[in-house]
Amino acid sequence: MASGITVVQLGARRHYAVPRILDAAGMLDRLYVDLCAVKGFPRWLARIPPERRPGALGRLLDRVPQGISADRIGSFDAFGLQFFARQRFQRNDSDDARTFLWAGAKLCKLAIRRFERDGGADSAAYYGFHGSALELLRYARQRGRLGIVDQCIAPYRVARELIVEEGERFPEWEAKADSGAAGERYAEREEAEWAEADLILCGSEFVRDGIGQRGGPVERCAVVPYGTDPQFAQSRRSRPHGGPLRVLTVGAVGVRKGAPYVLEAARRMGPRAHFRMVGALEADPSIVSPLREHVEWVGVVPRSQTLEHYAWADVLLLPSLCEGSAGATNEALAAGLPVITTHNTGSVVRDGHDGFVVPIRDVDAIVEALERVRVDPEFHRELCRNAEARLPEVSFPGYADRLISRVTQAVEGGP
Repeated sequence: MASGITVVQLGARRHYAVPRILDAAGMLDRLYVDLCAVKGFPRWLARIPPERRPGALGRLLDRVPQGISADRIGSFDAFGLQFFARQRFQRNDSDDARTFLWAGAKLCKLAIRRFERDGGADSAAYYGFHGSALELLRYARQRGRLGIVDQCIAPYRVARELIVEEGERFPEWEAKADSGAAGERYAEREEAEWAEADLILCGSEFVRDGIGQRGGPVERCAVVPYGTDPQFAQSRRSRPHGGPLRVLTVGAVGVRKGAPYVLEAARRMGPRAHFRMVGALEADPSIVSPLREHVEWVGVVPRSQTLEHYAWADVLLLPSLCEGSAGATNEALAAGLPVITTHNTGSVVRDGHDGFVVPIRDVDAIVEALERVRVDPEFHRELCRNAEARLPEVSFPGYADRLISRVTQAVEGGP
């Protein structure tokens, strides 16, 4: 009787968390990817010393599905290189949507052809990710198997509406514009995946609510919050330092992550707080000068160095407008940091217990939360203790338990 699961994945989403978890539980049949460092030509490139690898090559060689045997992985080098090249030359949102429309369909077709050529992994379920799963889900239905789609972020139409609104509010940030006809086709593909899937896994209630907002089948949705590496607990320190409140933001510096509201909060707090932002700039370069008047912008750092910034901070501020389940909020909780965030961030933060959940676009609420943490050291210490206690829940093993439980239930025919 079929019992395993075949996963088809574009890119290295969450460091291959899903196939790694399934493999560790003995549930992975096969993993099909575009490119990874243990298959095809990339494995030979691993001989290049790390210090001589340019950025793009370094990112490719970081694509290692840890713990999964190479003989259980199928990759498609020519397609992967094509996908990489198209991404490099995208000029706008329309190009972005067209690239992912092409890549999602192409990877599914290549994967289906490959496992049929290899005799067919007669899996109990087929698992894909939003925007790149439609053909896989249809194949699963044709075979009478379970089809699972992982909706990693809010639906495309929901996200697009929010980002377009932000572009009107903050034209100086050069928010990404509407992606036109290509974006509409991408949204239609995503919604077609919901119709085909037997189970839609959502990283947060915000994602599930967004599917409902678009008329999707919420009765087939299950909220399974993600987890992070327990190593972030190493960032914990004795917080009092006798200076201004240290406010950290981790993630792309742009309108989706709420960067304009971080900047305004920094302006209002003035010398009472030191703001630091870690992440790539996703805005017009002209915004850098006014940003640096009030915020220390570090830029992109290796993942290992992020721990140093969590250790520096007193609080994480992430007022995102649209996420799935923002990894930075879990990292901060693991590090014992209170988090000020929004419902749209998809966080598991509990308002007033280990942080604050404020409305989107509400700088007054952000400043009020920062001030409460700043003026009451004992309350801040309580928030830190409560955040530390969340480690089992917000770490990778906690996510693994949740995912295996829900997928097993679906495979065995549960609701």
